[in-house]
Amino acid sequence: MIKKIITVTIFALYFIFIIGSFFLNFSIGKSIGGNFLKYALDMLMMFPFVFILIGLFEVWIKKETIEKHLGERSGAMGFFWAVLLGGTTFGPMLVALPIAYSLFNKGAKLSIVFTYIGAASVCRIPMTIFEASYMGAKFTIIRYAVSIPLIILFSVILGKYLTGKNYEIKDDK
Repeated sequence: MIKKIITVTIFALYFIFIIGSFFLNFSIGKSIGGNFLKYALDMLMMFPFVFILIGLFEVWIKKETIEKHLGERSGAMGFFWAVLLGGTTFGPMLVALPIAYSLFNKGAKLSIVFTYIGAASVCRIPMTIFEASYMGAKFTIIRYAVSIPLIILFSVILGKYLTGKNYEIKDDK
């Protein structure tokens, strides 16, 4: 209960600061408020497409397919598919996290789900193209050569740890 009160208080102070900045003509606060509004509207415009894509993923991709390619018996190819799927995920993590939840519910191994989340945050194709054009292809290749094995390594470690602790996702429905 106290945690909820603290959270509400922080959000209230934030919005009071933003509103006060507009009345007091405080340029930094107005800039923060404008940025918040811009990103909030961008997220709201993206929500319908995200929900449609996640719904299509739930309906079109069969549980057997996920279990075969990303499940307990998938081996090293499961990690390959997770990195490939994560790299082709577009949009913010707002898209990747519900897909990761869906993958887990359809039988994907926990370490492969973690690999997908890591790859979705590090290996997206648009980000890679942008990075290679500014930092150079050599930098991008080196970053991938370091990032992908580390993502897989820590996904396996975390997956084994949580599986050993009998971790489960509780469904609040």
